[in-house]
Formats: sequence, C-alpha cells, structure tokens
Amino acid sequence: MFASLPAELLLPVELCAGVAAGCWLLSVITREYSWVDRTWSIMPGLYALTFAWRAGFADARLNVMTALILLWCVRLTFNFTRKGGFAPGGEDYRWAVLRARMPSWLFQLFNVVFIAGYQHLLVFLMTLPIWQAYQHPSPWRALDGCLVVVFVLLLVGETLADQQQWNFHQWKQARTAAREPVGQGFIDTGLWAWSRHPNFFCEQALWWVVYAFAVAAGAPLFNLTLVGPVLLTLLFHGSTDFTEAISAAKYPAYADYQRRVSRLLPWPGRP
Repeated sequence: MFASLPAELLLPVELCAGVAAGCWLLSVITREYSWVDRTWSIMPGLYALTFAWRAGFADARLNVMTALILLWCVRLTFNFTRKGGFAPGGEDYRWAVLRARMPSWLFQLFNVVFIAGYQHLLVFLMTLPIWQAYQHPSPWRALDGCLVVVFVLLLVGETLADQQQWNFHQWKQARTAAREPVGQGFIDTGLWAWSRHPNFFCEQALWWVVYAFAVAAGAPLFNLTLVGPVLLTLLFHGSTDFTEAISAAKYPAYADYQRRVSRLLPWPGRP
C-alpha cells in the first residue's frame, strides 16, 4: 500500500496508520474518545527516532531534534498522566460536551474522520519537518544553536504555565471540597495574566521551531512539511474557540478576562 513512499517514510507512515486504526477501534469498544490524546505525547518521539535511526544516529541535527522532541514527549506525558489522562474514564471533557450537541451517528462519523483519522495524521505531519532535515544533511550551524535555545525556553514556558494551572486547580478542588469560595473560578495570575492560553502559545511555537530546524538544514523556506505547523495552528485556533465558549458559559467573569488579557501571544494585560 505504501510501496511508492521513500524508504525512510515507510515505518513512520505504517506506525501512524496502525495506531490511528487501533485508537479508533478502542474508542468503539470502550466508548471513550481520548485514545488519540493518550498517544499524542508519544508518537512524535517514535517518528523522530525512526529518522535518527535511519541516519545511524550520526547526524548531529537529527539527534538534537530527536532529543528535543523526546523532552517534549516526557513533559507532556507527565502532565497528561497526573491529570488522569491514562486512567480509565480519563476522557477530555470537551468530547462529552461535543457528544451532547451532536446526533450519535454524526459524532461517530466525527470520531473516525477527525478524532482518530485527522488528529493522528496531524501528529505525523507536525513531526515531519525532521524528514526534511534528514533529506538535507548539512553541518551544524549557529542558527541551529539559536533554535535549541528558543525551543528550550518555550518548553520551560509551557511547563511553567501547566504547573501554574495545576496548582490553581488543586487549590480550587481543596476549596470546593471544604465548601469555601473559589473566587471567579479560573486562573488569571502568573503567565495567565499575560495570555489566556500561554500553554497553547508555547505548544504551537515549539512546532514552528521544529520546522525552522528543517530550513536551517537547507530545506526550502516553503516546503511540503509546512503543512504540519499550519494545520496545528488551525487546530489550536478552533480548540481555543471551543474551550473559551465553555469557560464563558461557566464563569460570568470570563468575558472581562477576555477583554483584559491577550488570547495567545503573551502581552501586558489591559487594566
């Protein structure tokens, strides 16, 4: 089926197709629809490793890109695990909201096309710039070093944003259990005073940096793998709209938060 693909793409494409089919089957059996989420933080590392392995782990740029992506995998897997994502019933709350708004047959179509199909394809595509780096082996440059620094700063920023959100929700749960007030009900301090979604911002920017590594290797500025970060950005745009619609319906003060604080790009808030 994939015989016409370049040899180095065969294994990652087969991995993508197999895991997508497995996640769809598990969603049908268990009636949980976050199986893609459970592989989201793992598959990019596996894809990256296949290219580094094909190069014999002898290409410095591929090795560094793979190491950075694996760091991203570890961070996201840890955060997802502590939120109960891998536990039975650890489904993303947004799927339940969406399920309630759609006829059953339409949601099942959405499941096979978007949740299991498109999202797995997207995870593959956003990692694919490493293929361009594989195809353009070249010496390590100063630009590569700068990209490493930017990637690490974004990874630290995302980690900090997630930790601040985690701390807030732990505090909120404790206050709720004690039947004490929780204020406006959502976090707006720390990085969240500069951006309503600082973790989303860092996440998108990280994968644009991965694309920049391919360009640093010698790939054209606009190449086929640009589709990965573009589609990821579009996905986050839609996901952010959906998340904010839920938050605005739950918290009366959220509309003022939207007025005061930047949507994604960290920026000083309005008074």
